[in-house]
Amino acid sequence: MKMKFLSTMHGKYVQTTLLNCLLRRAIHDTEHTTDLELTRHRKKPAGGGRVLKNTSIVYSFNAWDNVEWDEEQEQKALEAVQKNSTVTMPDDDKIKFKSDADKFWDSFYGVHQNRFFKDRHWLFTEFAELAPNKDIQKSRNIFELGCGVGNTILPILKYSTEPNLKVFGCDFSSKAIEIFRNHPEFDTKRCEIFVMDATSEDWNVPFQPETQDIIVLIFVLSAIEPVKMKRVVENCHRYLKPGGLVLFRDYGRYDLAQLRFKSGKCLEENLYVRGDGTMVYFFTQEEVRKLFTDAGFAEEQNVIDRRLQVNRGRMLKMYRVWIQTKYRKRQT
Repeated sequence: MKMKFLSTMHGKYVQTTLLNCLLRRAIHDTEHTTDLELTRHRKKPAGGGRVLKNTSIVYSFNAWDNVEWDEEQEQKALEAVQKNSTVTMPDDDKIKFKSDADKFWDSFYGVHQNRFFKDRHWLFTEFAELAPNKDIQKSRNIFELGCGVGNTILPILKYSTEPNLKVFGCDFSSKAIEIFRNHPEFDTKRCEIFVMDATSEDWNVPFQPETQDIIVLIFVLSAIEPVKMKRVVENCHRYLKPGGLVLFRDYGRYDLAQLRFKSGKCLEENLYVRGDGTMVYFFTQEEVRKLFTDAGFAEEQNVIDRRLQVNRGRMLKMYRVWIQTKYRKRQT
């Protein structure tokens, strides 16, 4: 038994060593070797910077940026979505998951606490407007919808040196807000968080309309049924200052998460229910654009972030798709 175990371990070692040798050789033979090696321990530039030009070195890194899809891959993704959305949930289940969304998120945070999501330090790269800036002296207000347990707000509080920064956050999960408040880095002087359903017609918030400089929507609108998204965006417009900015990042159509859903998990077109009962919607650029421009916003950015993530141990390739946008409230 022991000899068999050692033999297995030795086989894995030889396999891994051989793979690494082949990868190093492939990188050595690539004319872009120097540029790629500089990205190994890089701080990723906004929009990505590691482009796969030689498929023989795909397993040399954990991720590749700005991956182009060909027609065949697009067609396969479309077929996968058509297959998993042909059978939708019964009406009773649809009502349950939509009306009890807050309860399912409470259950999610009750199980995972603050361990599931990592703090989003990448947001300073993707959204420079949130990055530490010692030169900003004027008062500034940032409001995050769907703040969860603080994975966006906590890095802002930790690194910001702005003397007059005030950060607000809300979530419709009371459990998430409870966990967030008990975090040792939660700063009551600079941050105020509260429970609120962002889909409600009138927001119950501790500030007046047209007082927020930035509103953050990161992986939150996708948790809301599409018929209610318009109201959320309109309220964002109401509470932003003229010239204020919405920062948005969320799941894109044909993301790996959408393709993995099994038949029977679809609530309606491109809206699914995860195993834990939480909902998720997958956007196109055009849908996001219409949501915000119809509410009166001016578009400053609307990009698809297509990324290839690699599991080098299992030799797996995983294609992720996110939509990232910036919309500004027009000056009156």
